Amino acid sequence: MTVSLERRYADRLEEFSERHPFLVDLTMAMALMGCAVLGMALTLPGAAPPAEGKIGVAFMGASCLALLKRRTHPRTALVVTVVGTGGAISMGYLLTPLLLAPIMAALYWLATLTDRGTTRVYGLTTIATMTLAAVLSDSMTHLSLVLRTIGPAFWLLLPLATGRATQIRRAYLKSVQARAEHAERTREEEARLRVTEERMRIARDLHDVVAHHLALANAQAGTAAHLTRTDPEQAHRILTDLTSTTSAALRELKSTVGVLRRPDDPEAPLTPTPGLGQLPDLMAACDSAGLSVMVTTEGAPGLLDPGVDLTAYRIVQEALTNVSKHAAVDAARIRLTYEEAHLTIRVTDDGSASPHSTLGDRRGFGLIGMRERAQSVGGSLKAGQRPEGGFEVTTDLPLRPRPRAPEPDAAPTPDQRK
Repeated sequence: MTVSLERRYADRLEEFSERHPFLVDLTMAMALMGCAVLGMALTLPGAAPPAEGKIGVAFMGASCLALLKRRTHPRTALVVTVVGTGGAISMGYLLTPLLLAPIMAALYWLATLTDRGTTRVYGLTTIATMTLAAVLSDSMTHLSLVLRTIGPAFWLLLPLATGRATQIRRAYLKSVQARAEHAERTREEEARLRVTEERMRIARDLHDVVAHHLALANAQAGTAAHLTRTDPEQAHRILTDLTSTTSAALRELKSTVGVLRRPDDPEAPLTPTPGLGQLPDLMAACDSAGLSVMVTTEGAPGLLDPGVDLTAYRIVQEALTNVSKHAAVDAARIRLTYEEAHLTIRVTDDGSASPHSTLGDRRGFGLIGMRERAQSVGGSLKAGQRPEGGFEVTTDLPLRPRPRAPEPDAAPTPDQRK
């Protein structure tokens, strides 16, 4: 608790120093001048202070005033303080920590504001100069040579070490702040990316549900209207299937839009995720709309990841929707090929593509959505005209989803269908 309070007060002092730099520097210069004047009055027992008191005060005053420029010119400030203090020592004043106070302050700010090489050169030079002055000073002849050398060196090394520690601490705090800002930006970018991906996923689901069921409902309604007079019983059965189609569309829309609700909303629907296991229901719905679908399975069906299973189902659903809307045929074929690590799905028909069934006008999102779905689980998708006629959608999906690999954008061919 004490450490946190000390750091808090130190932070407040630094903030005040940044807001009022000149006031802080002037206060410090006056305090150091008081220390210097007090140090000039100290002498060894039986010795008298030098007679030229005003000159000594002028030397130390110049040293203290030089510290007002220590923020912009730390080297110059140190040189001036060394010269001023050296002049006072040469006049016979006793070399004490109080007399060295201006030099100590200059060394601290030099170590704080400059690089390590500059600090080492200027610091060692200052220590050597002051040590030599102490050895040659007449006021310290009563002290041993060891005390005259170790004393000044110790007091001048202290501010260098403190200043260096302060510089390291500031650099550490700056790096921590930079890392925090980078982490915050990364979190924001990741959140935006997740929101975008979720919006794209919901848009694909809505497109698949609406496009598929509306296409079936439109086909069923048209067939029922055609058979109303010639075969009322068949028309009645088709209208019954139409009710089932619209009910299924409403259920899937409710399930898709339900993910936008809050997780704790009790009204959020809980419906199973569609998968290849629902292909019979999909085939029955297509059959009621006049599209016969034949499914062929090769290999042993493997256990699919739920995400891959949903992707496979949506791709088949969209491919059959395109056949019903654009191919002008009454039959389609689905081939499921299970291999050791992946599943290959082919949806083909024998129809001829109309001008409105291509991606040339770039108004359709069917193939775009299927390709995005396949890539989202690490798969791939191809679609286009078959050489022997008709249209084919082929997708290769892993049994377990893989990270999505970036692919270069390929320009759509004119025979690609929506």
